[in-house]
Amino acid sequence: MADIYSSKKRSDIMSRISGKDTRPEVLVRKYLFSKGYRFRKNDKRFPGRPDIVLPKYKTIIFINGCFWHGHKDCKKSKLPETRKEFWENKINKNIQRDKSNIEELENQGWNVIVIWECKLKSKVFEETLICIMKKMNNHP
Repeated sequence: MADIYSSKKRSDIMSRISGKDTRPEVLVRKYLFSKGYRFRKNDKRFPGRPDIVLPKYKTIIFINGCFWHGHKDCKKSKLPETRKEFWENKINKNIQRDKSNIEELENQGWNVIVIWECKLKSKVFEETLICIMKKMNNHP
């Protein structure tokens, strides 16, 4: 199926997508703050500029968009029909960069947690965040 927008309109839409303070990030930060957790956000000192850094718990949280980070078996990660090769290359580079950043952080002793956008839907939101808090508190 062809794109419903002109290439200029599509370019304008894509240029407005922000990498920081996305709705899923804000939801997670508000939840953690309400439970008494204090954190830094988008800290440039760490590989991948993590969305949330909890130094007290030696934990880093990445909140990944399913499309942009290639979430396997998720309907939101379906690639567009147009320029398929471009999108495959872009998403694969993102996946490789994510793996590299996570590996580097874990080698530095950080507990790295990745939260997928689709896991923050209302039905599983609370369950997902409770699971994350358990992972943070169980990390040595």
